[in-house]
Amino acid sequence: MANVTSRLNPAIWPATARTDSKSGELSLGGISATELMERFGTPVFILDETDFRARAVKFRSAVEKIFGPTAKVYYASKAFTSIATAKWLAEDGVNLDVCTGGELAVALAAKFPTNRIELHGNNKSIAEIEEAIKVGVRFIVADSLIELDRINSIAGLLGKKQSVLLRLTPGISAHTHESIATAHEDVKFGFSIASGAAMLAAVTALNAEHINLEGVHCHIGSQIFDETGHILAVERLVKFIADVKKNQGAALHHLDFGGGFGIAYVDSDDPMDIESVLTRIHAALTELCAKYEIEIPSIAIEPGRAIAGPAMVTLYQVGTVKDVLLEDGKTRTYISVDGGLSDNIRPALYGAEYSALVANRSSNAPTTDSRVVGKHCESGDIVIRQIALPSDIVPGDILAIPATGAYGRSMASNYNHILRPPVVVVRDGSARIIIRREKISDLLALEEG
Repeated sequence: MANVTSRLNPAIWPATARTDSKSGELSLGGISATELMERFGTPVFILDETDFRARAVKFRSAVEKIFGPTAKVYYASKAFTSIATAKWLAEDGVNLDVCTGGELAVALAAKFPTNRIELHGNNKSIAEIEEAIKVGVRFIVADSLIELDRINSIAGLLGKKQSVLLRLTPGISAHTHESIATAHEDVKFGFSIASGAAMLAAVTALNAEHINLEGVHCHIGSQIFDETGHILAVERLVKFIADVKKNQGAALHHLDFGGGFGIAYVDSDDPMDIESVLTRIHAALTELCAKYEIEIPSIAIEPGRAIAGPAMVTLYQVGTVKDVLLEDGKTRTYISVDGGLSDNIRPALYGAEYSALVANRSSNAPTTDSRVVGKHCESGDIVIRQIALPSDIVPGDILAIPATGAYGRSMASNYNHILRPPVVVVRDGSARIIIRREKISDLLALEEG
């Protein structure tokens, strides 16, 4: 069972999150939860700019310190993207990873330097590839032979030569949920090393007139708490680079081993220290390159969740509270909030766990076995399956759910025609909307006839 206390775990909550010692009220960026609710309504995503930017800079500094000045961090836009955050990343020296035309459009709207963007995706459309080549993205990460043919053809028509990385499948089962493990053999992503598909792709790319094959890429999964999988992936990718040099006489100078670094959602989660992890990966990389007698490639990583996740908190307002008698004779308190799976689908998809805090006041009431649920017409619309919360929670109270910056707003839907919440940035006592709340008119604007 998850626990909630007035002490804010810095691994879960943003850097500026505080609770008032007298009232118990939560503040974010120097603004109280009550004021945020009154100004912006609920549900609302509160993004701590200071926290987000500090995490991004920490990754960049760690990578450059350990792997050298050529090493790069590409922020994974899929976790959460907006024009505002793209501008922060540009200013803070972090590159950008996009995987759809929509994510690329946000980057372009932010005037993000296109030579610091890479394009991912297992099924990029012709239009997406064309746009990426036109604007001059740094890399396209190729995922199939069909895609290599498309890149070569489109680049030729545009009179360009496009730099490409090959997404490889190193055959690793990462210790994470099946739906977010991405590097085992039976998966839709990349070229398998074991089957020979990767070498065929390398030969194809090297022989393509309008492709410049610069290196390899992999991503073993998400929400990972053990660097063993990353080290094994690097081992297999380095061997592949050595095999390409030996068999094809071509040197690949770039290795991107993706992201997937886990964050804390509940007190029992124990995230890896990024400098320690990267130091161990660097040691393995150095040893492997010496073993295979190849130059150490330039390195890139792709954190998304680890930057955005802890920087955001969702505020909900409690609508109803009721006790439900269970089969074993015990009672569970159901606390219904004004959002749910439309703004956080992770619990329904992955059984993801979250923490919670009564954000508008303190409580001395004993805790009770509680379940936080949403307002959708689904029994599976559960925000937190089991948590000890104060027994005096009533309608109108504010619940704060931390660590919702990754895959909350970015995976939000209009199920039941619910309006997607706004994203509000807080910093130094000020707050501003960067993504507004949807309106009924937004939904009706899509209707024809």
